[in-house]
Amino acid sequence: MIEKVNPQKIAVIRCDIISENCPGVGCLKAFNERRSSFKQYDQDAQIIAFFTCGGCSGRRTYHLIDTLKKYDVDIVHLSSCMLEEKAYSKCHNINDIKKIIQNAGMEIVEGTHH
Repeated sequence: MIEKVNPQKIAVIRCDIISENCPGVGCLKAFNERRSSFKQYDQDAQIIAFFTCGGCSGRRTYHLIDTLKKYDVDIVHLSSCMLEEKAYSKCHNINDIKKIIQNAGMEIVEGTHH
């Protein structure tokens, strides 16, 4: 009997400030079409969380990443808006946010749709 592999569970963290003007369409569309930073996933992969950092300092990140461990999240994507330096200001807390994710044992992928 062939054992079915559980689908990859993905979370996307995005900039709280940018979320005031961006509904997340670019990130979700890229995932649905399996393009850009999402092209490596098969059709069974799931985005099960899509949240903001909580504002500069990334204050919400630790609590939400800790909560995601209960849901067996494998991978956390840092949204393009956190990494871009052209259209937005690159996140000043990105290294602290990465450490929180790494300490939780989750893989980090930089980028979503850019």
